[in-house]
Amino acid sequence: MAGQERIEKPRLEKLDDLIKRGINPYPYKFYRTHTNLEAVELFRKLTETDPAATLPDISLAGRITAARFMGKAAFFDIRDGSGKIQLFLRRDDLGDEKYELLHDLDLGDFLGALGKLFKTRSGEITLEVADFTVLSKSILPLPEKWHGLVDVEKRYRQRYLDLISNDEVKRIFLTRSQIITAIRRFMDDRGFIEVETPVLQPTFGGALARPFTTYHHSLDQNLYLRIALELYLKRLIIGGFDKVYEISRVFRNEGISVKHNPEFTMMESYEAYADYNDVMQMTEDMVSTVAAEVLGASEINFGGEIIKLEPPWRRLPLRQALMEKCGIDFMDYPSADTLRARMESMGMKVDPLKDRGRLIDELLSTYVEPELKQPTFIIDYPIEMSPLAKKHRDDPRLVERFEAFIGAMELANSFSELNDPREQRERFASQKSENAKLIMLSKLASEMPEIEQIDDDFITAMEHGMPPTGGLGMGIDRLVMLLTDKQSIREVILFPQLKTK
Repeated sequence: MAGQERIEKPRLEKLDDLIKRGINPYPYKFYRTHTNLEAVELFRKLTETDPAATLPDISLAGRITAARFMGKAAFFDIRDGSGKIQLFLRRDDLGDEKYELLHDLDLGDFLGALGKLFKTRSGEITLEVADFTVLSKSILPLPEKWHGLVDVEKRYRQRYLDLISNDEVKRIFLTRSQIITAIRRFMDDRGFIEVETPVLQPTFGGALARPFTTYHHSLDQNLYLRIALELYLKRLIIGGFDKVYEISRVFRNEGISVKHNPEFTMMESYEAYADYNDVMQMTEDMVSTVAAEVLGASEINFGGEIIKLEPPWRRLPLRQALMEKCGIDFMDYPSADTLRARMESMGMKVDPLKDRGRLIDELLSTYVEPELKQPTFIIDYPIEMSPLAKKHRDDPRLVERFEAFIGAMELANSFSELNDPREQRERFASQKSENAKLIMLSKLASEMPEIEQIDDDFITAMEHGMPPTGGLGMGIDRLVMLLTDKQSIREVILFPQLKTK
């Protein structure tokens, strides 16, 4: 605390000095005619054909990032959201009193400036300042010497400093915005309607995850932050919207890793009269189109490997993938106990609370996923893994489901959606029985497993008739990781979850 007071004291003294001079260091507004980038482009445009062109007075504003005093003149750099520009401030132009105010300014302060543009002998486009206004006095300094913030945890906790000092970080989040805009344009052009569904839900479902729970006082009941968008979007398909999508936050009360954040952004879409084959084609078209639009290329570098996003992507049955990578044919192990014994015989440490579907998923994550660098659809999953998916038309032991993998990460998940309400009710009932066993075991193990609740209202909606439907869930954060070549999800989320200090 004493150290921080030493840092603050000189700046506070300068702040008091400004106030004593009758200057408001935090004014309400400043009229800016151009951004810094627009000013540079204006100068180039006006002087392109006539270097001696008469230039108008303009006003710029930004944060001071550099200051150099040279006798009766000073050069300041200011930065706004568009970039940096240099200011030239002379005592002869400003007058003695105004010029002396510059010594009460520090790096990090915000400044507004009025003047004309010119080009210095070194060729830098600069604003010759006729007047300036203090817009905000900073009490704490910027990161050391403007060389960038390198403390990783501080970068995440104080993302504003990260954005101020690291241009690359700002570029990541500008790219993220462009990616989401491109996805919206892709979906809108295909006739999808963007919708909004509840974040607080009386029953959580649509995925296998542990929810965050909250309490609604007026309703006197527990509610859950959604773990997926699926069940409400499918209600809209039932209600007559043929193509819907939503891009929004979902929340899962589970572990944090380089690929997982407790709240993350999903895009889910549902298309009536389509199946998972149609969605596969849409997914590969979407990712390659977005990459081409945002990056100007259909090939990306991720983790030092060149990844080709152009369709068609490889389609690989899960059964075949597991047999190739670990020698297990899950069809030979019809129960969790037999599969668990086989996995333990391979030296794997297996959670006794996991059912057969979760065990197969563990095999996928351990042996197959790390090898899936190039875009690949893993298709046709066991029925236990997907209670909301339609049985495979050629093998009722499987469902029509795919997961898309790129860069050894799962990017998307899709089903030919189950639309038979009687079968859905039977599957939920079977799942409820299995969940009861897991809860009983968890009491013995002192660990609650991830359990999906049964949404009776959704089944009621389905009983009114739901058309054949193809659904898709895509992780936006992971797509941004791929397209910006970042290995941690925290690098592409502005404010990732961190333990409070």
